[in-house]
Amino acid sequence: MSTEANAAPRLAVLGSVNMDLVAYVDEVPDGGETVTGTGFRQVPGGKGANQAVAAARAGADVAFLGAVGDDAFGTELRANLARSGIDATGLRTVPGVSGIAHIVVDGRGGNRIIVVPGANGEAGVADGDEALVSGAAALLLQLELPMAAVVAGARLGRGLGVPVYLTPAPARELPEELLRNVDVLVPNQHEAAAITGHTEPRAALAALLERVPEVLLTLGEDGSLHGRRGEEPVHVPARRVEAVDTTAAGDTFCGSFAVARAEGRTPRAAMEFAAAAAAISVGRHGASSSMASRDEVEALLRG
Repeated sequence: MSTEANAAPRLAVLGSVNMDLVAYVDEVPDGGETVTGTGFRQVPGGKGANQAVAAARAGADVAFLGAVGDDAFGTELRANLARSGIDATGLRTVPGVSGIAHIVVDGRGGNRIIVVPGANGEAGVADGDEALVSGAAALLLQLELPMAAVVAGARLGRGLGVPVYLTPAPARELPEELLRNVDVLVPNQHEAAAITGHTEPRAALAALLERVPEVLLTLGEDGSLHGRRGEEPVHVPARRVEAVDTTAAGDTFCGSFAVARAEGRTPRAAMEFAAAAAAISVGRHGASSSMASRDEVEALLRG
């Protein structure tokens, strides 16, 4: 679904929102080992919120659906969405703690993540959400919510004629009912292998296209691979940058790609736009705090 010329596309995101507690180390400790960290940050995150912020900074009008707790983290997470210009009327506050993610980032920019869902376990499709999704250029979903909520979101999107994007992370078995309602699957190489059993990207892509009509496979420093049924795959290399923190790089890529596609760009052009956004994000610390503005992405593409 494309938008009119010069009009910002409107996207909806149903997903998780967490407070990320990020520790930086030279080397990740082994079991039973204690190491001294080199830094610490507390930044808003969650795969759903990350994709929403990425899409908003890429130029979309974004509505977010999810849940936070009635704690201090919940207040800050809601405020962070508002600061990014995101419509958070679909973000419910529930009793208890908000979701958190404990993230360890090593000296090469790699990460290890433990997610404690908290209020995300209460998120789902609620009364009034149909109005937030209806007419959107895309609905973005991930798997940090209960599977029943993700399936309900995909059914809602399909019923409204809104293209449904699914990032199948964390990797898990995907119900056929969910896949029947997905238009674009956006796994990384590990997630694609978990779903298909194939570690070779093109083999995994072919297997995924037997289950969904369109796939965007992210390959880290090897770029991305896109496929649609009946078409030749498209590969776009990653931009070469020195990574300091890869947290949310995939979410940045997905959110930016969805915006570019909603604007009517070809898959290749959208992948190049998303690759530029991801390249900027991995050169900065944090999740949503690392994401580039549209002007920064366009400047990198021109340069």
